Amino acid sequence: MSYQFLRVELFSRKGKSGRGTSFLFDEVERRPSASLHVPEPGEPVVVYGMDVPVLRALHDTRADAARATTKAGKTRAVRSDQNTVAGVVLSYPTSMTEYRESADVRRDFERWEVRSVAWLREQYGDRLACVVRHEDESYPHLHAYVLPDVADAEMRASVLHPGFRAKLAVKDAGTQPGEDEKALNKRADAAYKAAMRSWLDDYHVKVSQPCGLTRLGPGKRRLTRAEWQAEKSQARALRTALDRASVIKSKVESFVQARRDETESLVGTAEMTAAALKAEAGAAMADAARRLAEAAKATETAKADADAAVREQRKARSMMSLVREETAKVRAASARLQRLPTMLRTMIDGFRVSKVAARVRAAVADEMERLREQALSAQRRADAAYKQASAAEAARQKADDKVRTFDAALTETRAQRDAARREVQRLRPPELTPAVSLGPGLGLRPTPGRR
Repeated sequence: MSYQFLRVELFSRKGKSGRGTSFLFDEVERRPSASLHVPEPGEPVVVYGMDVPVLRALHDTRADAARATTKAGKTRAVRSDQNTVAGVVLSYPTSMTEYRESADVRRDFERWEVRSVAWLREQYGDRLACVVRHEDESYPHLHAYVLPDVADAEMRASVLHPGFRAKLAVKDAGTQPGEDEKALNKRADAAYKAAMRSWLDDYHVKVSQPCGLTRLGPGKRRLTRAEWQAEKSQARALRTALDRASVIKSKVESFVQARRDETESLVGTAEMTAAALKAEAGAAMADAARRLAEAAKATETAKADADAAVREQRKARSMMSLVREETAKVRAASARLQRLPTMLRTMIDGFRVSKVAARVRAAVADEMERLREQALSAQRRADAAYKQASAAEAARQKADDKVRTFDAALTETRAQRDAARREVQRLRPPELTPAVSLGPGLGLRPTPGRR
């Protein structure tokens, strides 16, 4: 393994030594006029964002429309030598021969590429327009292109360069007390170097170190060959440890996810069962309430019928009293008639009395039979109402039993759910962080070879 290579540059339309934005886009597209340094130019591979022709058209359109405001308050087109795009070059230290022949090397490169693109997106966000991979030079490498914010009417790319941004911030703040222009420039240059060092360190921690690359090469730090080999071995060991940690973390996360899914499934099933039991209990309680209402209505009806029967019985007793009174009157009249001297008169009167009594008894018997039938019917209805009330009371007791069973099941289900959640919390692994940190050097632009 070797060390990282990362470089950022700014480009204007006019450019320096003929290397303007047009040449930049021609080179990345591998047009012959801009690819003389490549023996056999290959097709560029876009790994993120828009195609290069679309990027070129977007940049040129925005650059033509960009406007700057003068001190007098007038607007004008921006200068052609103003930087309007930033280019970042990232190289992976393996030969194209190894890249083509070794599946392991390609796998390591792909992991480095994914981490590099993620780091660029973290650095620039939506301003990252395009990332292209070249496979036709000595080393596989990436070209990333960043455009200024759309809200920036002047399209200033200087803010995209961490060193220039830090330097401009110091110079814009002006001199400090007791400081002249020379000291200000020196402090601005120091801010430039510190910002670039921090930028490179961040890339090393988030991309190079997990991929087994060192921060700097041996020449920058005056390392002997043995020291350099030891550092490369350490970098490889670190990458192996991180790979193992990643595998373990993946297994733990899979295990935890499986247990979480299982627990959620159990909780969901329990909740569905509880809901079904609750719905069943509610239906039973509603049915019991309906039956109780029907029984109450039947009881009221039976009570009304019983009251009517009592009234009829009282009426029958009153009629019997009248019959007894009429009979007494008839007997009294018969006694008076017995004083008549003739037997015929007595026989005729006796016959009449007997005939009247028979008619009265016949009328009273019919009325009594009708009253008895009404009383029996009222008793039967009262018995039926009592049976309905008993059935409703039994249904209510059954519903109460179901409710108590549902409450017990729901309490047990909640306890199981809480226990499952505690088990998931117990199984959740701590965040894994790299245990080894390599100290940054002081160099800025390692150049391992022509890219």
